[in-house]
Amino acid sequence: MSKKQKKDKFSMTICGEFFPEVYPSFRSQKWSRGEEDPFMTEMRLFCACQRWAFNRLLEGASRDEIKKLGQELFGLNSRYADDARLKAQALLDSQKELLELEIGETENKLSRARKKLGIAMRKLAKAEEKGNAPDIVEKLHLAVKGRNNRVVTLEKKLAELESHRENGTIPKVVFGGRKLWKKVCKGRATQEEWRASRKNRLYSRGDETKGGNPNIKVTYREGEFYLAVTISHLSEKVGEDALGRPKMSRAPRVEGRLWLPEKYRDLVRMWLAMKLPYTVELIRTLEGRYIVYMAFDLGGVREPNFTKGCLAMDTNPDGVALCNVNASGQPEPWPEDFNIPYPGNLGKYEGEFQVITYPNGFLYIRVHDLAYACSFRRDYLIGVLARVITDVAFFLGKPIVLEDLDFGKDGLDTNKKFNRMASNFPFAKMVEAVCRKAVKEGVPLKLVPARHTSTIGYWKYTKRYAVPVHCAAALVIGRRAMDFKERVTKELKQVVVQIKQNLTCKVKPYTPREGRGMTRGVRACLRRLEGKLLQHNGLVPWQQEAYYSVWHDLKKLALS
Repeated sequence: MSKKQKKDKFSMTICGEFFPEVYPSFRSQKWSRGEEDPFMTEMRLFCACQRWAFNRLLEGASRDEIKKLGQELFGLNSRYADDARLKAQALLDSQKELLELEIGETENKLSRARKKLGIAMRKLAKAEEKGNAPDIVEKLHLAVKGRNNRVVTLEKKLAELESHRENGTIPKVVFGGRKLWKKVCKGRATQEEWRASRKNRLYSRGDETKGGNPNIKVTYREGEFYLAVTISHLSEKVGEDALGRPKMSRAPRVEGRLWLPEKYRDLVRMWLAMKLPYTVELIRTLEGRYIVYMAFDLGGVREPNFTKGCLAMDTNPDGVALCNVNASGQPEPWPEDFNIPYPGNLGKYEGEFQVITYPNGFLYIRVHDLAYACSFRRDYLIGVLARVITDVAFFLGKPIVLEDLDFGKDGLDTNKKFNRMASNFPFAKMVEAVCRKAVKEGVPLKLVPARHTSTIGYWKYTKRYAVPVHCAAALVIGRRAMDFKERVTKELKQVVVQIKQNLTCKVKPYTPREGRGMTRGVRACLRRLEGKLLQHNGLVPWQQEAYYSVWHDLKKLALS
C-alpha cells in the first residue's frame, strides 16, 4: 500500500502573466543562438543545466560539484545552477517514489487480471463441455485471449519495474513530456513544439535572507506590479576575491509589468512589504506569452483544539455532509443565528447550490455539477465549496475534520462504471482545497482514516438521528478525530439477532434460496459476527478500526 503524504505544510500558488518591456542592449556571442533574445537564451541554458544535473545526480555527483561545473558549462550564476540541480533532484525523488507506487498498483492489477482469466477459462471449458453454440464459444475464446494478453502485458511491466528497484535505477525520464514525444513520433506534433517544450522555463526559489527572491524579483510601485528577471549569462568576470573565486559584473535584467488576479493583489503586496520569500517559475508558451507561477509558503497547520468540538465533513461525488459535533462527541444543534453563506456569484441555474438542513446539527451541501462538469468548472465549484465550509467552521469557532481517503490507480481496472466514478470523483481536490483555505484563514484542521465510517454511521446513527448515511458518517469522522470509541451497543446486537431470526423464519410466502433469505454468504457473515460482537468493545481503537473488524462483516451484511 502506498504511503500517504502528510499534509502538514501548505503553499499557495498564484498564476499571472509577465509582459517584458526592457531588454539588455547587447547579446552574448558565446551563449546566444540564432535570433533568440537574452531572455530566451537564459531559459534555454537553465533547462539544459537541469537535464545535465539530472544525469549527474544519477551518476552520484555531489551538490558542490554540480553547482560549480554548472556555472562553467552553462554560464549561469550560482543560484540559478543550484536551482536547476534542485529541480532535477525533486524530479529524481518523485520518480523513486512513483516506482514503488507503480509496483504496488501493477501487482494488484495483475492479481485481478489472473483471477478474471481463470474465470474466463472455466467458462470456456464449461461451454465446450456442454456443446454450446459456436458463436458463444468463439466469444469466450476471444475473452480468454484478451485477458491472457492483459496478463502477459502486466507481467512484463511488473518485471521491468522490479528490475529497476533491484538495480537502484528508475524508468527512463523524457524531458519535455512523454505524451508530446509520442505525438511527435506519430506525426501529430511538430519537432518545433518538442524543442520549445525543452527550453521554455526558468525557475528561482525564494530566499528569506535576500528579502524575497534575488534572481526573479517582484516589486510594487504606483499601483502596478513589476517583474525583473536576472540574465546571468551576460555577466562577465572582472577579477577574483581573496579565496580565488571569480568576481562577476552585475548581471542585466529583463523588466516589465506583471499582471496578477485582483483577488490576490493585496496578499502579494503584504508579502512583499514583509520581505518574505517567494518562489517564481516562468514558462513561455508556443504563442510567446510568459506565464508566471508565484508560490508562497503558508507554513504548517495549526494544532486543533477540541474543547468546543469540531465540524466534521464527509466527502461525496456530488457534495459534502457536515456535522456539528460537541465536546462530548454528540451532534450539537446549529446556533439560532446560523446561516450558510450562500455564494451569490455561481450564476448558472437556480438550485445549483443546495443546502439540506437536518435537525440536531446535520446538513448536506449538494452541488450537482461536481459529478459531471468540465475540469475548470469543477475546480471553481470546489473552491466555492471550500470557502463555504471554512466560513462555517470560522463562525462556529471549531476545527475542521476531514477523512483521508485513497483513490489510487490500483483500483482502476476493466470495470468501466467504477473507473468513471473514481476518475470523476474529485476527492483529492476537495480535500486539498479545504485544507488550503483553512490554513489561509487560520482555521485548524485534522485528517483521520476513513475506514468503516459509512458502515458505522449506517448501523448506529442513521435511525437514531433520522439522517442520511453520509451525515451519519460525518458524525463518525468527528468522533474518531476526538478519540471516541465506537462501541457495539445492545440495540445493534438486537438488530443483528432480529435479522438472523427474520432470515431463518419459515413463515414466508417463499422458501429461502440464493439471493433471497439465508444465503451462504449471509450465513457465514452471521457466524463470524457471533464471536466478534462479544470481543469488539474490549479492543483498543486501532483494532476496532481494522479492516477485518466487526464493521467489515456488518458492511457485508448490509450489502447482502
